[in-house]
Amino acid sequence: MSIFKKIFSSEKKESLDKGLEKTKTSFFTKLGKAVAGKSRVDDDVLDNLEEVLVTSDVGVDTTLKIIERIEQRVAADKYMGTDELNKILREEIAGLLSETHRGEATDFELPEDKRPYVIMVVGVNGVGKTTTIGKLAHQFKAKGFSVVLGAADTFRAAAIDQLQVWADRVDVPIVKQKMGSDPASVAFDTLSAATAKNADVVLIDTAGRLHNKVNLMNELSKVKRVMQKVIPDAPHEVLLVLDGSTGQNAFEQARQFTKATEVSSLAVTKLDGTAKGGVVIGISDQFQIPVKYIGVGERVEDLQVFNKFEFVDSFFS
Repeated sequence: MSIFKKIFSSEKKESLDKGLEKTKTSFFTKLGKAVAGKSRVDDDVLDNLEEVLVTSDVGVDTTLKIIERIEQRVAADKYMGTDELNKILREEIAGLLSETHRGEATDFELPEDKRPYVIMVVGVNGVGKTTTIGKLAHQFKAKGFSVVLGAADTFRAAAIDQLQVWADRVDVPIVKQKMGSDPASVAFDTLSAATAKNADVVLIDTAGRLHNKVNLMNELSKVKRVMQKVIPDAPHEVLLVLDGSTGQNAFEQARQFTKATEVSSLAVTKLDGTAKGGVVIGISDQFQIPVKYIGVGERVEDLQVFNKFEFVDSFFS
């Protein structure tokens, strides 16, 4: 059976299809113009396709990689028809994603041997970082895991208040201090509380400013060091949250944060409100960091575990 014939959860798939609708409509409108009047994939079609991918926020480097792969296939089949382009693109994009996403999570699951499992969440202000933490807390709790939140973004009072709102909504404990407190101290207290409660997962919010990368790097390094006084291998995961609707700006944010700290997974939010969903393909390819979660709507259920085959199926169906 083809990987694309797999039957996905209907509710999740409908949400994903709807969330990618703007991206899909924009992409295939451009693709239709790129092959208009052409029956065969030639140099003109490939040039047009390159422009389609770049303007769909797939990114220049990833676009060139896709075009090169298609060129190799065209060279092997001199009379490849434009009607095959959709299928070829689908296969090549799935192949690219497969190179980054090996053995990815299929659900909101945690490693058996790490309790509490500590996730440090990073990202600039406004990308949906705190909302993503709240939705993750809901999803983990729905799976039967006990969750503790840590409000280590002490730079903004609004960040602490917003995380408190989510803690109340999801009904999970939160550890916080007053605005201006040492973020590392909050992280220390959070891990201490989580250990005492035998919690399954800890979600640590961090400050989202990028105006001085050295300060950001120092702060995140200090938070890590202090957490390791409680749990030696914490954090087990550093999750970078990116706003998919910002397109190429999301690439720059990923570039800055991967320089400032060791990022192990990505969450791409707000895909439902934009035609820039191609950013998921480009970012996962260029940074070789797996996209673990995607946000395709406002509901807590619309934060989904990213599945490359579901994504490609929704994108091309």
